[in-house]
Amino acid sequence: MPRPPRKTPPMTRAGVHSFIEALAADNPAPETELRFSDAFTLLVAVVLSAQATDVSVNRATETLFKVAATPKALADLGIEGVASHIRSIGLWQTKARHVVQLARDLEEKHGGVVPASRDALEALPGVGRKTANVVLNVAFGQSAMAVDTHIFRLGNRTGLAPGKTPREVEDGLVRRLPPGWLRDAHHWLILHGRYVCKARKPECWRCAAASVCRYGDKTPPPSPGSAIQAT
Repeated sequence: MPRPPRKTPPMTRAGVHSFIEALAADNPAPETELRFSDAFTLLVAVVLSAQATDVSVNRATETLFKVAATPKALADLGIEGVASHIRSIGLWQTKARHVVQLARDLEEKHGGVVPASRDALEALPGVGRKTANVVLNVAFGQSAMAVDTHIFRLGNRTGLAPGKTPREVEDGLVRRLPPGWLRDAHHWLILHGRYVCKARKPECWRCAAASVCRYGDKTPPPSPGSAIQAT
């Protein structure tokens, strides 16, 4: 489990709303960066994305989904067949087993259809709460908040929704945001954490919501001519 940054005072509810509104104005139509064509390919991509970048997952699924884009096709491909496409991804052995068994379970228990139920999703191999929330949010349009490492960091660093665990941050965001914002807020926060509020060194001078962020050690702009190290 990720460790929260040093404690930042929590934002007021009005501050939370202002923070999200600033991100919304900066990125009006946020989308996941994982490539998928339907609920099944999204589910597989999210399972593969654990401890891996979206770029590496997209590279692997580009060839995988050409030969196995349905539960039956992926189950028939088998563990070795799936593994041959995903060896560049971390934990590929475990993930190959999970997605093949997941595909078999979908065929046997759900008629080859991805369920729109959190309990049914979490009963599938390799699917935890975060993965289920991503699928419910992106594939089924539900107001679910998936807390990955980026959102966990933002919830604590900015004061949006401090918590010792991802579930505490998730519950805090769900409590403090209007339900109609949750679907897009999931993407706004992930993308903001990935490209602006980075783990090692947040680029506060580029943050659209810096004026309401409660983080006390905001990073100043780099000196002219200095290189900004990606984190």
